[in-house]
Amino acid sequence: MLYVFLGLLVGAASLLIVTLLRRGNTPTEHADGLLIEQQGRTRARSERARFGTFGAHFALPTMVDLYRS
Repeated sequence: MLYVFLGLLVGAASLLIVTLLRRGNTPTEHADGLLIEQQGRTRARSERARFGTFGAHFALPTMVDLYRS
C-alpha cells in the first residue's frame, strides 16, 4: 500500500516537472501578448511603489484607519 502511494506521488511529481519543462519560458511574439505583459509590468511597478516601506509607514491615514482606532 505504501509503495503504491509513493509511486503515485512520484508519478504526479514527474508529470508536473515534465509539463513545466516542456512549456518553457518563451517570450511573447504577438502584439496582444506584448501589451498584456507591458500592462502587468506597469501595474507591478506601481503596486511596489505604493505598498513599499515609505508608502506604508509615511502615508496619511485613510478612513479605514479611523475606524480601527
